[in-house]
Amino acid sequence: MNAEFLIISLSVILLISPFISNMLKLPISMVEITLGAIFSGLGLIHHNEMFNLIAEVGFLYLMLLAGMEVNLKELLNMEKSVFKKAMLFLLILNVSSFIFVFVLGLSKVFLVIMPLISIGLMISIQQEIGKRDWLDLAIKIGVLGELISILILTIVSGYFEFGFDKKLLFNIGILFLFLLFLAVAFFLMRSLFWWFPKLKHYLMPGVDKYHQDVRIAFSFFFIMIAFLMKIHLDVVLGAFVVGVFISTFFEHNKDLEHKLAPFGFGFLITIFFVHVGSSLNLSLLTSWGIIKDSLMILILMIGVRIFASFVFYFTLGLKKTILFGLSLSMPLTLMIATATLAHQNNSISDYWYNVLVFTSVLEVIVVMISVKIIEKKV
Repeated sequence: MNAEFLIISLSVILLISPFISNMLKLPISMVEITLGAIFSGLGLIHHNEMFNLIAEVGFLYLMLLAGMEVNLKELLNMEKSVFKKAMLFLLILNVSSFIFVFVLGLSKVFLVIMPLISIGLMISIQQEIGKRDWLDLAIKIGVLGELISILILTIVSGYFEFGFDKKLLFNIGILFLFLLFLAVAFFLMRSLFWWFPKLKHYLMPGVDKYHQDVRIAFSFFFIMIAFLMKIHLDVVLGAFVVGVFISTFFEHNKDLEHKLAPFGFGFLITIFFVHVGSSLNLSLLTSWGIIKDSLMILILMIGVRIFASFVFYFTLGLKKTILFGLSLSMPLTLMIATATLAHQNNSISDYWYNVLVFTSVLEVIVVMISVKIIEKKV
């Protein structure tokens, strides 16, 4: 009976969330997270293996779509001035985070958490407001930040699992070998398609009755995930890389993203947001201490990003600079993943684990609403 209630509850949320979003003029991701929390609080949603699996796939699918927003050729040809500002932005972000963590006497885990960047939810912003120049720039800079975040998270995960041991060095070695493999694969594929330009059209035609482009995208997606699971690396990186690969080498197929996005935002990604909401314990809202500390972390994380974003002030102007900083302030899943690892290894208490989970969800709500309000203003 619990499984039936779960299916019905998820179906109801899928059905009513667009209507509530339109009626209240709120981002649909915020509505889905909120409904997930409410339904869970009422006992209508419970976690089981299938629900957790679909939600995980939903997040990875979101990262696939995020990767498809990045053309590696364009990224490598980024103007030197923009690249220098990007590096300065990341430097200021990390130094500011470092200073605040030590001044406030927070756990060293916050040295990892504070500067985390993830571009997955930026695709949800794009879904809400459309393409914008400041958002395109944020995604490009976010790619660099997310790559650094995933590398750090992978190293931290290995540290928690192995400690300072040969196995940790071995794990880091595998990670950098994988990155080297990706670099070699990129240059080989670029050469292959240069010599045989018709091959990309043969592999991924724009229109055919078998939807070959969708089949290839899903095949790459799941093969890469399985491969990274086998070598014990973070599968988030794999999903993102596949999206970048498709965007870079099959840019002729402009319709593929439009084919994949509805299935994601209409089902899988919605399940992911509902799952995030359902993991939030509403009883936390009765604890002033948790609310106060969550707001403190939220203000710090958004504040340091907006502060660092002012390196782009003369490029973007005040309004777009603030929007740029806000859009990079939602490292939801990476933050929860880091908090979970730290909690499992007793690096943070139950209290701070709950604070970080609540903060990660609250960030999405605050940023989504703020972006929508500021974007409408002149």
